[in-house]
Amino acid sequence: MDTAGIKRSRLLLPLYFATVVTICSLYAAQPIQPVFQREFGLSGLQAILFTTLMMLPLGFAPLFYGYLLELVPARRVLRGALLALGLLELLFSLSTGYELLLLLRALQGLLLPAVLTALMSYISYTSGRATVQQAVAVYVGMTIIGGILGRMLSGICTELFGWRFFFLLLALLFVLCWRLLAPLDPTLRLSLTQPDPRQLAGLLRRGPLLWVYGAIFFIFFAGAALLNFIPFELKRLDGHFGEAAVGLVYLGNSMGILVAFGNTRLRRFCGGEIGAVAAGLAVFMTGTILFLYGHYLVMFGAMFVFCLGMFAAHATLFGLVSRLEEAHKPVANGLYMSFYYFGGAIGSFVPSLVYESWGWRWFIAVLLAAQVAAAVCVAALRNDIGNHGTRKMSG
Repeated sequence: MDTAGIKRSRLLLPLYFATVVTICSLYAAQPIQPVFQREFGLSGLQAILFTTLMMLPLGFAPLFYGYLLELVPARRVLRGALLALGLLELLFSLSTGYELLLLLRALQGLLLPAVLTALMSYISYTSGRATVQQAVAVYVGMTIIGGILGRMLSGICTELFGWRFFFLLLALLFVLCWRLLAPLDPTLRLSLTQPDPRQLAGLLRRGPLLWVYGAIFFIFFAGAALLNFIPFELKRLDGHFGEAAVGLVYLGNSMGILVAFGNTRLRRFCGGEIGAVAAGLAVFMTGTILFLYGHYLVMFGAMFVFCLGMFAAHATLFGLVSRLEEAHKPVANGLYMSFYYFGGAIGSFVPSLVYESWGWRWFIAVLLAAQVAAAVCVAALRNDIGNHGTRKMSG
């Protein structure tokens, strides 16, 4: 590796660190939403907006944020957004009104997509051709770790020091990221594939891809819904549960790391992509049903089953997109992530109406219905692949 290559590779660690911090901020409010509800006298519907408003812009990001990164040097976008996120986290930790807190979270949500898009692109740029796939796999692992740490540390810090402490810590970490990424190439302008409306419409008219997008929408609808509402149910079961105990439930997300690095073996074991997705959905639904048993330890274990199935289906479907669409792969992948995050944003909000009106059992029934809808999409996908004579999707 030449000197320039060595210099670029040394930036991977701070880029991964910035990825973890950014994802931490996305999910930091999730386990402590009942705390906001209690402190500000909110309804459950109002409390969950702290997560929904952060997630919703990510539905647009994969398709449209690339325009900004082509017009402005990526280093300026990335470091400027990180510094702005640090300032917003500081203001969040100091604010006392619900409306202002909500506005600050919405502004953070608008900045997150630019940061994540730039981080992903820089990681690909700083890696050599031989190691770029490994670097991207590590990036995916860092997003999962960030989600786990953000939820766990938020819960633990809230119980020990109050909810403001962790957001103040995030502010300092964002400033640290801004400083660590100063050596990034200041002249780099990222050339990203931009979607054409006719191209998007053409992809959405294609049977197999449309079924993939439908499946991931319903999968993350159910996944985000449960992850968003489990703190409220745990508090309802036992008001003495501390925020640390709630945060620890999210350890089940660690199954995503296992799936990310073992998906090839899973596909081989299940006889191909469709079999792997079907198996993932079966495990996903089993984990969901286990949450009907109102006991903390059962729910703690159910989260591992739930996340194993969700991530297995997600990782396999994401890989399937590239096999189904070779001519417009970047746009097809961008659409996939848009459906993923739109499903999550809607799932983190809409089921609250059911939960608040009819309770946990009907809430779980809604999640199972969404999972059945995902299974219908997968069955249609299998038939569509067969009817169109698509080559066999083997592992």
